[in-house]
Amino acid sequence: MELFRDWYALVGRNRQLALLLVLLAAGTTFVVLTAGILAPFYAALIIAYVMETAANRMQRLGMPRNGAVAIVFGVFLGVLFGVFALLPLLGSQLMQFITELPQFVSRAQGLLVQLPEKYPSVVSPEQVATIVDDVRTKLLSGGQNLAKYLGGTVVGLVTVLVYLIIIPVMIFFMLKDKERIVGWVESFMPAHHQLSAAVWRDVNRQLQNFVGGKVAQMVIVAIVSFIVFSAIDLDYAPLLAVIIGVAVMIPYIGAAAATVPVAAVALIQWGVSFEAGVAVGSYLVIHALDGNVLVPLLFSEAVKIHPVAIIVAILFFGGIFGVWGVFFGIPLAVVVKAVMTAWPKDPAAAA
Repeated sequence: MELFRDWYALVGRNRQLALLLVLLAAGTTFVVLTAGILAPFYAALIIAYVMETAANRMQRLGMPRNGAVAIVFGVFLGVLFGVFALLPLLGSQLMQFITELPQFVSRAQGLLVQLPEKYPSVVSPEQVATIVDDVRTKLLSGGQNLAKYLGGTVVGLVTVLVYLIIIPVMIFFMLKDKERIVGWVESFMPAHHQLSAAVWRDVNRQLQNFVGGKVAQMVIVAIVSFIVFSAIDLDYAPLLAVIIGVAVMIPYIGAAAATVPVAAVALIQWGVSFEAGVAVGSYLVIHALDGNVLVPLLFSEAVKIHPVAIIVAILFFGGIFGVWGVFFGIPLAVVVKAVMTAWPKDPAAAA
């Protein structure tokens, strides 16, 4: 107890440390409490940050700020229209895949039934029946819930349309008036915020490298996956390519999870066969090239965090914030690392 009391006394006397802790606690609490209400704002802020990374690189090459913003925002609008042009195709493929889930369960059941015959001392017929019933119930229930969610309501559709107008407008002004917005926020900061500013500079430097590389990685992996799956005539190639591209956002865990839909589609289409093995093997080759060739090229100057720490961050923040914690596990880990790096070894001396 005396150790914690002394630590508290030292931090309490250090205005910069106290301000940093207050900002972190207040910021986290505010985001958690307002996530539902200000979701469009946070979405626009994240997208604008990604686009700001590209704009900054253009400026470093000598392009004027307004020109860089115009190009980046134009590309964003083009991508947005392209995504919505693909939504009908992806939606129809997803619904078709859901309707074929019972067929996948039947194929899997046929394989499982053979296990008691081959390994009677390990698996019993009763265990197989229990597993099949449990998997069938969960798959069908999940498919129905997903179909109901995708069907949506009129209110949900109107909300999406409103977001499609509000978010691009906010993104444009966040990019255009960045200096004014940053200056306005800094005007509320106390004079003794040097430590907080140092932490933000470190976070911003690492995240800009990470974000730019991650967006490029997602696009490249999705395109390569689509080309390979189309070449081997695998069903749902566009849908699987999008799933794999999104899974890239979650290091290690995402790649393992993306193997499941690829294997499921291959088994539904070809059963246990050479073609199914080629499909799964193709994805494993793509994943290997991504990890051993693409990642070193794109992230040579990016986040320097040990793989174990990344996995722990994904599990920890995913347990706290759910899906969003999984997707933003690395940026949150960057914040924690920056705070630990900037934390003075002697809080009293840094006051």
